[in-house]
Amino acid sequence: MEQQQTVMIHFGREVTGHLDSVLSREWLVTNGLGGYAMGSVSGARTRRYHSLLTASLQPPTQRTLMVAGLDAWIDINGRRSPLATHEWAAGVVLPDGYRHLESFHLDGAIPTFVWTLGDVQIIQRIWMAYRQNTTYVTYTYARGASTVRLMLKPLCAYRDHHSVTQGGYPVDVRLADERPWPSGQALTVRANTERVTVPVRPVRIITNRGSVTTASEWWWSFHLAQEKKRGMDNQEDLFSAGTINAELALHDTLALAFTIEQETPLDWETALQAERERQGALLLQADLDEAPPWIRQLALAADQFIVTRNIGSVPGTSILAGYPWFSDWGRDTMIALPGLTLAVGRQDEAAAVLRTFAQYVDQGMLPNRFPDEGRAPEYNTVDATLWYFQAVYALARHAGLDHPAVRELYPVLVDILDWHCQGTRFNIGCDTSDGLLYAGEPGVQLTWMDAKIDEWVVTPRIGKPVEINALWVNALRIAAELGAYLDDRAASERFGQMAERAHASFNARFWYSGGYLYDVIDGPEGDDPTLRPNQIFAVSLPFELLDEQRARAVVDICARELVTSYGLRSLAPDETDYVGHYGGDRIQRDGCYHQGTVWSWLLGPFVSAHFKVYGDAEAAYSYLKPLGDHLKSHGLGTISEIFDGDPPHTPRGAIAQAWSVAEVLRVWRELGPALALSGLPDTVRIGA
Repeated sequence: MEQQQTVMIHFGREVTGHLDSVLSREWLVTNGLGGYAMGSVSGARTRRYHSLLTASLQPPTQRTLMVAGLDAWIDINGRRSPLATHEWAAGVVLPDGYRHLESFHLDGAIPTFVWTLGDVQIIQRIWMAYRQNTTYVTYTYARGASTVRLMLKPLCAYRDHHSVTQGGYPVDVRLADERPWPSGQALTVRANTERVTVPVRPVRIITNRGSVTTASEWWWSFHLAQEKKRGMDNQEDLFSAGTINAELALHDTLALAFTIEQETPLDWETALQAERERQGALLLQADLDEAPPWIRQLALAADQFIVTRNIGSVPGTSILAGYPWFSDWGRDTMIALPGLTLAVGRQDEAAAVLRTFAQYVDQGMLPNRFPDEGRAPEYNTVDATLWYFQAVYALARHAGLDHPAVRELYPVLVDILDWHCQGTRFNIGCDTSDGLLYAGEPGVQLTWMDAKIDEWVVTPRIGKPVEINALWVNALRIAAELGAYLDDRAASERFGQMAERAHASFNARFWYSGGYLYDVIDGPEGDDPTLRPNQIFAVSLPFELLDEQRARAVVDICARELVTSYGLRSLAPDETDYVGHYGGDRIQRDGCYHQGTVWSWLLGPFVSAHFKVYGDAEAAYSYLKPLGDHLKSHGLGTISEIFDGDPPHTPRGAIAQAWSVAEVLRVWRELGPALALSGLPDTVRIGA
């Protein structure tokens, strides 16, 4: 019997028997380089990003989709049945292999499909080799009375993962002379260099058994349903690289490896064991034995976002903001870092990420985004830099103020504050009249509410945003505390005095007569009382800014107007600009991105603030519990980027978002000791 991780995500025919259900649920595996494989449970590709191998050629960038999927059939005693499902532009679903899918589960984080046709049962697994651009797919004949035959056609593309393939160009497909594995064969696939814009590397398709014939035939007009919903190009052509035919006796396994690595991949059994052991070690390191199963599942989800980013020839570490389309963003990285690393026992990775980003600090600013093409970083952010202080301070509290990285990074923090005092890009600077931080100029989006459509900044928030100034006061206090510990007394006193002044100004100027905090003050049109969630950081951050009465009022109004089952609305429903449904083309989607759309990452600071104000760990945890159900409904085993503002709060956006996962883990670690004292509350159990 094969070893398995504890199964936390599992469902059977009640889900797999319904096309809409298996189309809307998606799996994801990653390789620690920025590469990934993902797809719908049905097998039908609904996104341009669905693939069996999207390789990262310049980690974590230049992500190139190479193997899109498989056309799979099984022959049982001369009767041929599909295991694949395809949806075509003409509106036809053919073949309909999902009908034979008996169950799906995550074995740790490994997608596992159980196909049943009469007495025949086939178990399919998909995983990637860690820090290799290699994907394994296996089919194991687990039950039956006679031999069966599998017929597989790899469907390929060769493109940037953001684009779609328009077919018809020549493709070079060759049967390899060498046999990478003792038995079986290999294909080498190379696209026409005149039609691709990525560095040309061949992809090898390796089998452990069966016969292989080559082909380079185009399959036309696949329909990408999710792209249609997003208002994007939604048809794609793929080419078949050949056919793999393999006869299986009971307990035999047909294994495939899709790779761009020059070295021969490990045999599938060794590779599977290695990945299971790696995931088991992550769970052991996370030390979440007392947590509910869905929280432990998130420890594996957290690992998917931590990637390699080299600084020249020096290895570095970064965090991808989300899958499938986000790269590593400074803001998202710093917000996500405590939950993805420190909350799950990965202190070394936390320090590595902080050191990597320190190399890119420029004019006192942290990069907001690293473009895929390798160009210079973009610095259009005011809050990423301030969140950097929070991440360093989280490491200091977790590992001690004398941690080498804290000492090493303290001068970087001082330099950042000096730049903010004298002024830096985008009119970011400390207002000498009140000690608060001002930011913004027309046409630039600087806060996390950063949607921009052509020249239209949807939520410009020019002036003094509330969360920016909560972060500013905290940054000053963090620098003062670290300076005192590291014997930089002059700086410590200076920053301490600045913090006191900014703190007093914050309380004097941000309180709105409606019983909560202004979202922005000193903007082009004055002070903005729009009810948004940004005020919650005045309570949730380590150095609080409000007295008990005001802190409770902020928590209460957020609970009444903004909290949903899966996060906080970005705008209260009674506000004029509120939009309760996220959808449509790019203009429609970006126009409502921060106008009522629910953001799950905001649940973390809300729960922290609620626990601070009320001291009731069980009540605070109750706000998290619904996300346990969500782990089975969209991106399996992980948490989505956003949700509709209106019930039923349908998940939208990226299927796996770093800060969504991170904030649950961070706040669970915060609540854990109190929950243990009171007895673990009822939890959501997922699967068996």
